[in-house]
Amino acid sequence: MVVRSRVRMTGRSVVNLLCFGNRAVSLLYGNSLRSLHTSICNSSSQPRAGFKPEKVAVVTKTTRYEFEQQRYRYAGLSEEDLKQLLAMKGSSYSGLLERHNIHTNNVEHIVKSLRKEGIEVRVVKRGEYDEEVVRWADAIISAGGDGTMLLVASKVLSKDKPVVGVNTDPERSEGHLCLPVRYTRAFPEALEKLCRGEFRWLWRQRIRLHLEGTGINPTPVDLHEQQLSLEQHNQAHRITTMDTQRRTGTLNESFSKPSLLPIRSLNEIFIGESLSSRASYYEISVDDGPWEKQKSSGLSICTGTGSKAWSYNINKLAEQAVEEVLRIGKSQTGLNIPLSRDFIEKVTDEYNESLVFSPDDRRLFYSVREPIVNRVFSSSRQRGFASKVCVRSRCWDACMVVDGGTSFEFNDGAIATVSMSEEDQLRTVLLEN
Repeated sequence: MVVRSRVRMTGRSVVNLLCFGNRAVSLLYGNSLRSLHTSICNSSSQPRAGFKPEKVAVVTKTTRYEFEQQRYRYAGLSEEDLKQLLAMKGSSYSGLLERHNIHTNNVEHIVKSLRKEGIEVRVVKRGEYDEEVVRWADAIISAGGDGTMLLVASKVLSKDKPVVGVNTDPERSEGHLCLPVRYTRAFPEALEKLCRGEFRWLWRQRIRLHLEGTGINPTPVDLHEQQLSLEQHNQAHRITTMDTQRRTGTLNESFSKPSLLPIRSLNEIFIGESLSSRASYYEISVDDGPWEKQKSSGLSICTGTGSKAWSYNINKLAEQAVEEVLRIGKSQTGLNIPLSRDFIEKVTDEYNESLVFSPDDRRLFYSVREPIVNRVFSSSRQRGFASKVCVRSRCWDACMVVDGGTSFEFNDGAIATVSMSEEDQLRTVLLEN
């Protein structure tokens, strides 16, 4: 969060909520209101025939137990040392091992179910997942949570290759992008429905990125397997920059032509300074409009899939804020606006639900986090829909992060063009609970 910004409800949010008055009156008199976001069921299609792939790659997450083991392996620690270190940090070794075993057992259940149907299976850890695995498989199963699903989806560039998410630890992982949790233990039933065609295809829109300008490095740093400190993160970017220079024989300050990055975003793109307390300085152009200089806590650009994730939490209003605005509206207008708990809850829910839109929607949704507005910097719109967003960095130590897992250096002079294309849709499965 930018330290120079006051933690308060923005003026734009106040205006938006006051404009919500007509809908609030409808709520008051009990009129039914149509949801602003499209139903997911309308964005999918029934397959004409069943689907049974010949080769399936199962990409598994790294459990916390595995992560802690890897973290201290190079220090030569024993398992007993690991137990003591975890206890010092307030973590339970037995608890981590139990969750690890639950995940492992569910992965084995998935693999056995696939092989029983005569399907060739290849189990791949997250760190081993690459383009070669994607080419080999007819379909890919993400065995983990939403983070694993986002990683799997990022490397699938063809809309004809299905990706299915299975939540392997439903008690600890939300799994919005995965099959309903009951199929974790009843995976053979899910396979039967796929073979019989008793499901729907859902083509989720994704974001593509073109990068150009000066001070760029198109080689990413993978954040999924590395819990990096800020210093380690910066060092990783410096290493990839030097590798690129040695390989190409060019300096990364030299001007580059627009380059399409070999990654797609299912949730969101975030652009901002690596140090969260430092203001992010950039210029933004929406749908080829005029460039606008902005300073903020960063910029988020999401898809319909991502509208339920970080973007939702950036823009949602709390009941406390809604109540305070309604009190001001009541005193300023003289309207008999009720301030009961039920009414405030209804208004809040309706407003927040309007922030969510369908995964197959072909629009981007951008959000400027805590914009700084003064005589130098402006923010004509704090959020909105767009077909294309261009961002020119004026930052010192910034990154462009894809789905929270892949980071690209994005410093002064770099230009990113964020857009969508029909060929980038992700083919996923909808099964009834």
